Amino acid sequence: MAIMPRIIGKPASDELLKQNLYAHRGLHDNSSDAPENSMAAFKKAVDAGYGIELDVQLTKDGVPVVFHDFTLARVARYPEGQIPENAVHNPDGSLGVSGKVIDYTYEELLQFHLLNSEEKIPRFTDFIKMVDGRVPLIVELKIERFDVSVCPVVDSILSEYKGVYCIESFNPLGLYWYKNNHRNVFRGQLSEEFFHEGDRLLHTPVYVALAFLIFNFLTRPDFVAYNHQHAGNISRMICHGLYRNTAAAWTIRSQAELDKCRKRFDIFIFEGFIPA
Repeated sequence: MAIMPRIIGKPASDELLKQNLYAHRGLHDNSSDAPENSMAAFKKAVDAGYGIELDVQLTKDGVPVVFHDFTLARVARYPEGQIPENAVHNPDGSLGVSGKVIDYTYEELLQFHLLNSEEKIPRFTDFIKMVDGRVPLIVELKIERFDVSVCPVVDSILSEYKGVYCIESFNPLGLYWYKNNHRNVFRGQLSEEFFHEGDRLLHTPVYVALAFLIFNFLTRPDFVAYNHQHAGNISRMICHGLYRNTAAAWTIRSQAELDKCRKRFDIFIFEGFIPA
């Protein structure tokens, strides 16, 4: 069947499942001095003993950094008194940094700060050094269209890492790269029912295929990370129920949501509350 995940030669997931609670982009609060994907938020998650989910992409000069959006505006801010005319006006009234992560070198990105904190966009290597294997990691690879250049860079770093980790991506090309180049890494397909969104682009056949995990025939993921609000997706349920594929839920935002999901998922990516 097309949606069948990897069955034979699958890496063990025991170490990842020992701690099945993962702090989404760190144990963050975007109104505090520990915003999402900041070193401060990651340190809080480590200190609390939670696993960490984070996002990695490349700068203009090929440095892997931890940042979620391809564009900077929502989270990155200019230094006070240095806001240029091309600053982006966000819906909340804030002025964000224009352009994408890939438009700047790492040194250029250091001039910006994350939201209202003094935190900077972290280098992936600095993050890895800080965690030092103390908690398990879910590393999301940010891959825009067909550019999988982040895969070998991240893989080279993680190949030397002694801690427990897995990789995931919305883009099946990232999983396909790992299938062909580093099969021993536990890999996961991120997805949701995109067609619930207002963006008509997300209603196209490619996104429908992604929603129903049709690209599994190419990528053979070891786990599926799915929007918990769409837990009843038939392909997701077949992967988890019939094929015993590990299931991760994103993003849980309350204890009630967590309790509701416990029987339908194995791993829980949470934010905005401290799980009981």
